[in-house]
Amino acid sequence: MDDRKPFAFVFMPFDAEFEDRYKFGIKEPAEALDVIAERVDEQIYSEGILERIYRQIDLADLIIADMTNQNPNVFYEVGYAHAKEKLCVLLTSKAEDIPFDLKHRRHVVYSGSINILKERITEELKWACGEISNIRDGRIKVTLKAASGELERSGYVAKGLVNFEIDLRNNSSAPSAEIEAAYFYSTGPWTLYQDDKVCSSTESDIESFNKRHFLSLPLRKLQRKNGWAQLRFRAEKILAYAVKGQEIKNSYRIHGWSVLRLVTSEGDLDYQIPIDVTVDEIPF
Repeated sequence: MDDRKPFAFVFMPFDAEFEDRYKFGIKEPAEALDVIAERVDEQIYSEGILERIYRQIDLADLIIADMTNQNPNVFYEVGYAHAKEKLCVLLTSKAEDIPFDLKHRRHVVYSGSINILKERITEELKWACGEISNIRDGRIKVTLKAASGELERSGYVAKGLVNFEIDLRNNSSAPSAEIEAAYFYSTGPWTLYQDDKVCSSTESDIESFNKRHFLSLPLRKLQRKNGWAQLRFRAEKILAYAVKGQEIKNSYRIHGWSVLRLVTSEGDLDYQIPIDVTVDEIPF
């Protein structure tokens, strides 16, 4: 087991207004959870600053980035971190500062309040520590690659369809544990499909969720050094019935989070999956 403390590399504008947010809203709760959180200006190094940033992103277990005011340097660094498939938590004082293309990524809106930031980043760091442990011990990294939505309106019924693509990757030098089963958890009356076949489901064994759905696996084990597989499935749910007095809209936002559980030969690995999708009717 890897007992190294998780390392969170922090991006934010070098501006006085962010100092207290960093010290009390990020670094203090990180230290309370035994996470090392650092900005590049705290480190001693001899190479150029851009080379240093690249190297620290490569080494980091987690990236924390404050997107407030849409700082171009922060955006550039986040883009590089996403290209390297790093775990990222995006922060912002204003929700409108996170571009549309990043809305599905994990983010914290703290409305300029250090207390709110501290409370919410604590929850995000707890999640991140679990993800980091999964990656280190289970050698399986899970990433929501894409989630897209469609709206079907038929008579007095509006049904939402969300298509998921979830990457499973092993970047370590040893094969992953054998994956015996995969479950996706939902909070409402969702039905899941793979290859247009209904996925079996049963009552959830995780509090806060109603159902768990069985997913077929493309592979049972991920080979070492960039072993990869992908889970693809569709989730469907009735969003409104006009006959019940509900308004039938042209679009709906579906947001929240789910859990993907991989049952492996070395134990269960749970991964939080953030969901933020707008389903729209496709015009013809």
